[in-house]
Amino acid sequence: MGILDDVTSLLGNAGGQAGGAAGNVLGAVQGLIGEQGGLQGLVQKLQAGGLGEQVKSWISTGQNLPINAEQLQQVLGNPQITALAGKLGIDPQQAAAQVAQFLPGLVDKLTPNGQLPEGGNLLAQGADLLKGFLNKPT
Repeated sequence: MGILDDVTSLLGNAGGQAGGAAGNVLGAVQGLIGEQGGLQGLVQKLQAGGLGEQVKSWISTGQNLPINAEQLQQVLGNPQITALAGKLGIDPQQAAAQVAQFLPGLVDKLTPNGQLPEGGNLLAQGADLLKGFLNKPT
């Protein structure tokens, strides 16, 4: 199963959200990762914010530890979450909750060998493929 299949599967299991809404969250998460300097930058920020054990579990090949909206808001800050909410057209608490729901599985799928990818932005590549898939006419 390739990264596109993994991300599509992750979106399909996203708490009953419609594909379009899930795709919007994925796009917002992609933007968030880009704003943090890529996947490595986001991982470093989360680790520095006290979420090291959770992040380690997402990257490793074991079970993913969850995070909640409050933890995410605390580490990223209210301005970042508010901007993300604006992109999604929802309130900041909902945005933080949705990102907290997606992020562990997404990081897990983007680190299939238990290591952060080296070189190019793997998330951007996977998300671009997914966007093309979601935007195809049926």
